[in-house]
Amino acid sequence: MAEPSRTTGQIKAVCLDIDDTLVDSERASREGLRALVGTDRAWQVWRRITDEHFGDHAAGDGDFDATSAARTRAFFAAFGHEIDDAELARRESDRMAAMRRAWRLFDDALPCLDWLRATGLRLVAITNAPSAYQRRKMADVGLAGTFDTVLLSEEVGAAKPDPRIFAAACGGLGLRPEEVVHVGDRLDADAVGAVRAGMHGVWLDRRDTGRAAPDGVRVISSLFDLPELLVCDLPAVPRPAAAPAVVGEVVGLSR
Repeated sequence: MAEPSRTTGQIKAVCLDIDDTLVDSERASREGLRALVGTDRAWQVWRRITDEHFGDHAAGDGDFDATSAARTRAFFAAFGHEIDDAELARRESDRMAAMRRAWRLFDDALPCLDWLRATGLRLVAITNAPSAYQRRKMADVGLAGTFDTVLLSEEVGAAKPDPRIFAAACGGLGLRPEEVVHVGDRLDADAVGAVRAGMHGVWLDRRDTGRAAPDGVRVISSLFDLPELLVCDLPAVPRPAAAPAVVGEVVGLSR
């Protein structure tokens, strides 16, 4: 594989989403739902009600605990069950404890992060989530201290795909948008949002849906694929002097 040429458009930083990009948040949420009702068969109902209650909160509106309680109350109400405040608090506590126990990084997360760090690229987390909740999650899974910058929608006052949160990332790094890549599992909020902000947008399609992406959006199905994309398809990403072996094999450095 030829060495990439150095250009004025060289990629200097990679931004990553957290939930369902680095952390298997859906699995953890399903475990929380099982703690709540003993099964995750109503997962689609839970997701719909979650979207209804947390759509505005992602940008910093509302109280997280109160919104969570309202979401759980609405979920039970959808099945005709009314619960009092004490029972609601107990069930929410059990759900949150089960979810925290289930928070895990995907297997490809740390190898990819190690490779990115070895290249000298700067790392940024951009996440639509309440600050205290998300920082606790990142600490629980060992991501605290991993990133040069962490941008949370609640603190920025704008949520992906709002271009302001991407501009805040570039501005905080002192870089032009074309020097920054953003990777996330949501096509519209992450990849398309980044492209519209002038960055390189990469959609992490973990389910390998085959869904067509708009022009300008790159698609990968695993973070193991990200180093090859950066080295081969984007401007002048330097190779690390000693790439972590597991990713070195993936990008063809050992083939």
